[in-house]
Amino acid sequence: MCRIARAPPRSLLPPLLLLAALQQAPIKATCEGILCKTGFPEDVYTAVISRGLDEGQPLLNVGFRRCDEKRRIQFESSKPADFTVGEDGVVYAARSFQLPTNPTEFIIYAQDKETQQQWQVIVKLSTETEFTEHSMKDQKQIEEIVFPRQQYKHSSHLQRQKRDWVIPPINLPENSRGPFPQELVRIRSDRDKSLSLRYSVTGPGADQPPTGIFIINPISGQLSVTKPLDRELIASFHLRAHAVDVNGNQVENPIDIVINVIDMNDNRPEFLHQVWNGTVPEGSKPGTYVMTVTAIDADDPNALNGMLRYRILSQAPSTPSPNMFTINNETGDIITVAAGLDREKVQQYTLIIQATDMEGNPTYGLSNTATAVITVTDVNDNPPEFTAMTFYGEVPENRVDVIVANLTITDKDQPHTPAWNAMYRMTGGDPTGRFTILTDPNSNDGLVTVVKPIDFETNRMFVLTVAAENQVPLAKGIQHPPQSTATVSISVIDVNESPYFVPNPKLIRQEEGLLAGNVLTTFTAQDPDRYMQQTALRYSKLSDPANWLKIDPISGQITTIAVLDRESQYVENNMYNVTFLASDNGIPPMSGTGTLQIYLLDINDNAPQVHPQEATTCETLQPNATNITATDRDIDPNAGPFAFELPETPPSIKRNWTIIRISGDHAQLSLRIRFLEAGIYDVPIIITDSGNPPKSSTSVLKVKVCQCDINGDCTDVDRIVGAGLGTGAIIAILLCIIILLILVLMFVVWMKRRDKERQAKQLLIDPEDDVRDNILKYDEEGGGEEDQDYDLSQLQQPDTIEPDAIKPVGIRRLDERPIHAEPQYPVRSAAPHPGDIGDFINEGLKAADNDPTAPPYDSLLVFDYEGSGSTAGSLSSLNSSSSGGEQDYDYLNDWGPRFKKLADMYGGGDD
Repeated sequence: MCRIARAPPRSLLPPLLLLAALQQAPIKATCEGILCKTGFPEDVYTAVISRGLDEGQPLLNVGFRRCDEKRRIQFESSKPADFTVGEDGVVYAARSFQLPTNPTEFIIYAQDKETQQQWQVIVKLSTETEFTEHSMKDQKQIEEIVFPRQQYKHSSHLQRQKRDWVIPPINLPENSRGPFPQELVRIRSDRDKSLSLRYSVTGPGADQPPTGIFIINPISGQLSVTKPLDRELIASFHLRAHAVDVNGNQVENPIDIVINVIDMNDNRPEFLHQVWNGTVPEGSKPGTYVMTVTAIDADDPNALNGMLRYRILSQAPSTPSPNMFTINNETGDIITVAAGLDREKVQQYTLIIQATDMEGNPTYGLSNTATAVITVTDVNDNPPEFTAMTFYGEVPENRVDVIVANLTITDKDQPHTPAWNAMYRMTGGDPTGRFTILTDPNSNDGLVTVVKPIDFETNRMFVLTVAAENQVPLAKGIQHPPQSTATVSISVIDVNESPYFVPNPKLIRQEEGLLAGNVLTTFTAQDPDRYMQQTALRYSKLSDPANWLKIDPISGQITTIAVLDRESQYVENNMYNVTFLASDNGIPPMSGTGTLQIYLLDINDNAPQVHPQEATTCETLQPNATNITATDRDIDPNAGPFAFELPETPPSIKRNWTIIRISGDHAQLSLRIRFLEAGIYDVPIIITDSGNPPKSSTSVLKVKVCQCDINGDCTDVDRIVGAGLGTGAIIAILLCIIILLILVLMFVVWMKRRDKERQAKQLLIDPEDDVRDNILKYDEEGGGEEDQDYDLSQLQQPDTIEPDAIKPVGIRRLDERPIHAEPQYPVRSAAPHPGDIGDFINEGLKAADNDPTAPPYDSLLVFDYEGSGSTAGSLSSLNSSSSGGEQDYDYLNDWGPRFKKLADMYGGGDD
């Protein structure tokens, strides 16, 4: 419990100076101890107020203490019609009314909305009259603030008197326990003796938010506080006091009142983080900085209430020393104080840090704690050590990129850190660099890998010396032990290797033209497996594009089976390549290839030829020169320079043409005569090369002579070209003509076959397709309704009753096939002359036209008499809309014998 005491005033001072002295007197506070308990701090609240109350007027504050800020408290009054309570505990007048002269008493209830816990407190209100009567003696002890005097210069003008003093601030401790309202000072004017004045205060805390903290008695000018103050919310209040008469006219100039809230130690230190994380390298020396923890206090930092001190309460674990760390009690810096930090033994320390205000006073200071977690980081203080002094492995010869040995190590440093990750290097035993050692990133093992082929016949075993290191150097003062070096013994396994030719490729030089059956060379291979029991190698041919050679399977002797030709399409740059195969009988069998390169020397075996083989020149002498080139498949010295000349026969060649050599490979052909008729001429040219002996040939140059314009260009090229087509063009034209003729012939044959099939279809109509048969299948209907006496046999189809030969003639239908002798159609001989095909067709046509038994049967269709008396009427009464006499039916005569009857009926005129 805190007690506030002021220094006693001096009675001999003037009233105003006495008031200033009282306000500036030092405050002495003693705290017996603060324990937070939810509820009302007082059992009874008393307040003295004016008798007349206005609706919403604040009366006092019942200070409800919440130890847990999350609590939701609801206040209620036992007299809700007269008094209400806000959420902050301020009591207001619920309506405007006059208080009775006797003290008014009611109860304030507080209830936790979550736990339903309840508290209550008694409120007693006394009016100012009662207060005046019972406390006149105490008023003499209330300090007064008097408005400064004013001097009147004229009756209607005021002149402010110059002040020579300042109203000192009012110091009010926070968290005062009341009772409330608590009187602070009394404000009065020296004109209250002659006038009835009303006093008021304005500013934050009075009529401005937060409202209702300070109230003033309008009659007596007594200024009071209605509830405890909190310096952490508002450290000072600046109010302004006013004095007016009953009409509201200002009597005095306003005066400023400053109320300072004196800090109390009501806030514990709070750490910025409840858990602090720091690191320190293992093996650190004493005095190494680790981390800084920070706490804050909401109290005044310039007073003892806000001055913090830090200390370490505990350390876990307590090895190797219970005091491995210390903390600066003012700054919160944590440093090491002892040696012996070893991550491999203790990886983490947990410290409980306490912050206490009041400069760390354990009796009066408030404290709070936080946790500091210090992780000991790894340094490379443990070298890698092999698990064995010697490792073994084996590898088949000629194998690469295979792991032959797995080197295992141990390292006590933190896994997967640079101080733990291992690097391997070979210090001896591999001068040719056939091995390398890779590191497995997960297990940290060393993987000995072959990177170059190993020959068993050369090296059967390797003994490597290997050293292991970390990615970072060892800590100062730590050396590598012998266990950081090991030996790796690797055995090479012999396998069946492929034979190889020596040399490969093998190059020989040979003149072309070598005939078949000649021995060219011997191409053999060697078997590298000297320690395996194998038979001799066997040889075969793998690739011979021109099929010129063969190889003996035992000796490897190569013989020609065809003539070697340098000008063959399989020879490139005078080189011909043949690939041979050598195989052993090992397990598994192996084979190797060798290439024989034959450089063919040229001989003069090809005569030169003219190029191009066609040329164009003008029919006049000028300009008529044609350039030609000689080509030879041989090469120097069996090619150019070439000699060009014209043959002696026929004589017209030299008479009409002349040839001049212009270079080693080129010549110029021109007319010797002034005019040569346009056309195509074959000019033979004799070309001789420079070989020894020389070789010559006669090439025919096809020259097209044409009429030319002034520029030397042919003007009748189309006619010349049409008259002198080449052999290829003529063959192409003939092929096109033959194909066209075949197509035409096929079309004619197809048309004739189509006509023949159409005629045969018309002559031989299927009975099911005969329209008349369809009519007969419906039978005849007989007479009308009154004609019931008819012969049913007439309704039957004739061909279903009896054969034609036995039917009586009197009952034969006229539309049936007539009974006549079968006509004799001409018979074609077995081997007729091609010229009688037309005669045969015409004779068959005439026989068919004269055959009365051939369908259709040219006879009238007779219907039986149906009788009389039919209600349907007679068909004879039907008349056609048009007689048809105006139409011309002569075209029926052109339709053949099948329409002969119709032609006679309609196209024969009036008869």
